[in-house]
Amino acid sequence: MKSFFQQEAYQGLQNRLEEIQPESQPLWGKMNAGQMINHCQEPLKIAVNKSEKVLRPNWLVKLLFKKMLYSPKPFRKNAPTPPEFRSTGDFDFEKEKAELQKWMQELWEDRDNENRVAHPVFGKFTKEQWGIMQWKHLNHHFEQFGI
Repeated sequence: MKSFFQQEAYQGLQNRLEEIQPESQPLWGKMNAGQMINHCQEPLKIAVNKSEKVLRPNWLVKLLFKKMLYSPKPFRKNAPTPPEFRSTGDFDFEKEKAELQKWMQELWEDRDNENRVAHPVFGKFTKEQWGIMQWKHLNHHFEQFGI
């Protein structure tokens, strides 16, 4: 399984991000390119403990979804997005893209952190699990836009 913390996988994500343009259209879902780029920032912020979102633990969500986050099985297309992670409205595409690159870089630079803060909903993850789920989430949305 690919991991955000593998050099080749990380560089591949960076290269794919460069291919996304403001006019890129999704193959599924409701978000436009700017909304998707904005949406992808929050899981990275959580991983580096810089999220300002208030997420409440939910034992049912944790039970049903935690293992799916880092399993080899891809995320389902059109899976529901928690309200705290929905990105709606208009975004400055280039600003959001630069922000996503910044958060990707910050997590990359923190890749050797073995003592990452627990996820506010799903709890503790290993370094390997964090890397897999970050790659898997970005990959899912880049594929959503055909990249």
